[in-house]
Amino acid sequence: MFLQIKNSQDLVKILDIQELIDPNLDIVHAQDQEGQEEQEPDSFKKENLVFPSGEGLPRCWLDANYRMAKAS
Repeated sequence: MFLQIKNSQDLVKILDIQELIDPNLDIVHAQDQEGQEEQEPDSFKKENLVFPSGEGLPRCWLDANYRMAKAS
């Protein structure tokens, strides 16, 4: 899966989807997609990533307590 770094055109390839959807983790490991050479994996904060369309990540991927906040 590819995501985009906010406020840039840079894409990153997510290496572990479970890391991405786990709301208890605030970073994911991904590879920057620049140039023709495969880049080394790096850590990216989920809050700095969006879908290539510009849409933000689902809240349930970012906040483990999203259901509690909604009830308030």
